[in-house]
Amino acid sequence: MTPPAGIALTLATEPDPAIVDALGEALATFNESAAGPAESRPLWIIARDPRGHLAGGLRGQTFWHWLFVAWLWVDEAQRRQGLGAALLHAAEDEARRRGCIGAYVDTYSFQAPGFYARQGYTPFGRLDDLPPGGFRTWFAKRL
Repeated sequence: MTPPAGIALTLATEPDPAIVDALGEALATFNESAAGPAESRPLWIIARDPRGHLAGGLRGQTFWHWLFVAWLWVDEAQRRQGLGAALLHAAEDEARRRGCIGAYVDTYSFQAPGFYARQGYTPFGRLDDLPPGGFRTWFAKRL
């Protein structure tokens, strides 16, 4: 499909930061006019072993009364000992303190779909062949 007359499309892998900021502000303005202020706040939970080495971590964001879990990683030596669940539950507890009503996350078939199901998350979307031969699933949980 061609753009409207007089509009030029440009492909960019690293656009000018000012353009990125302008697009972000325009989208935020539109979203807030439709759904109210997002009041977006980052949320990090960091885990260290007794020697101070990084053992795991969670990066999330709360907005519109939901927690989005963007990253959850546990060091190989610490896996299957409850650290992932502890990280997730700590983030959920903070999300509740922030007034969140739920949490959501996406994960790949080679990552942790079983883990999120065991933590009470319910799948609400799946995209097959991402990556090829695998799938990506979105999970949610009411807090």
